[in-house]
Amino acid sequence: MIHGKLFEEILKPANRPNPYPLYSQLRATPVSKQEDGTYVVSTYREIVSLLHDPRISSDLRKSNRGSGELARKIESGNLEPAFIFRDPPDHDRLRSIVMHEFTPERVEGMHDRVTRLVNKLIDAKKSDHGQLDIVDDFAHPLPVAVISEMLGVPAEDTPSFEVWVPLLVRILEPEQAVSKTETEQAGQAAAEMRDYLSDLIAARRARPASDLISGLATMMTTSNNQTVQMNDEELLTISILLIGAGYETTVNLITNSMLTLLRHPDALAKLRRDPNSIIRTVEEVLRFDPPVHFRIRTTLTDIDIAGVTIPKGATVILLFASGNRDPARFVEPDRFDPDRPDNQHLGFGGGIHYCVGAPLARLETHIALSTLVSRLVAPRLVTDPPAYRRNASLRGPQHLMVAFDRIES
Repeated sequence: MIHGKLFEEILKPANRPNPYPLYSQLRATPVSKQEDGTYVVSTYREIVSLLHDPRISSDLRKSNRGSGELARKIESGNLEPAFIFRDPPDHDRLRSIVMHEFTPERVEGMHDRVTRLVNKLIDAKKSDHGQLDIVDDFAHPLPVAVISEMLGVPAEDTPSFEVWVPLLVRILEPEQAVSKTETEQAGQAAAEMRDYLSDLIAARRARPASDLISGLATMMTTSNNQTVQMNDEELLTISILLIGAGYETTVNLITNSMLTLLRHPDALAKLRRDPNSIIRTVEEVLRFDPPVHFRIRTTLTDIDIAGVTIPKGATVILLFASGNRDPARFVEPDRFDPDRPDNQHLGFGGGIHYCVGAPLARLETHIALSTLVSRLVAPRLVTDPPAYRRNASLRGPQHLMVAFDRIES
């Protein structure tokens, strides 16, 4: 197959269940120019290099394709780009504010609450004829409830976000993979989220609580020797980002983890025997079948890499999931090995844009996976491969039906 069309093949829904053979083909040319002018970077060393290169931008408004596809779509909902779609110094200022409130202590403080939610979701399936859908019954409602509670969204309002977020994340796909209808739906979802969160932010500014939005809304920072407060636009985009990232990535990570273990019964049995191996197991899933397969960047100047000159203003695809299977970096990369040493994967990206929600995603997945493995007796896949959602970048099954003999208390 012509390398200039390989990324087009990756975007096709038919290749969603197993894009890894296509990634292998791409790695033969570490930096591959596609027919549409996009440059795909597929090898570990080159991806890491660009993740730490200040000459590459996350702000797609700087693309030579005009104002940038993501910016145009977000603007349809009257939203400015969130900090992960900005460059320093704006990125650094806004990220530091988020990290001031999204602390390890706040995340760890959710441990018991997550444990109760996980067990409640499993208990609800005790009388369901020995089957559950890992996505709809478990991986989907858990992170929605967790991130909503952390942010201060009332539980009765979370169903709206379950509708809005899947529509909004479609705009993270490359432009050619998103229809005009989907773009319009994303804009409408963004507008509705904006209206809802504007009211919530105003309420928290007036009467702060102990939640994350209250902390961000009332936090004061120093800029040019002046104390300033984050404005409503910045707080809006950060809130939407945390909801979207806290939800979509974790759904995929939990589902991909369970799918991987069910395909590797020895690893599942080992985790059941040794619950302490959960950390290594999840880290290997993040390498082997990560929730985020690629992100889009733009070059700020010409960049020479792997014998190729990527011109200024070009769109660059950093193919994390391919780098995670690069045999030049990982021994037997296509083998799932929870005991893999030196597992410096790209499951949460890297550089200044390393996923801010990674600690929360890990916490939820550790608890969810450990509990599923310990409580489901003889779990097995009903359908393999499962049906996948349309997204190629945030990749995960649409449903994952699992049969089991019984649920242990």
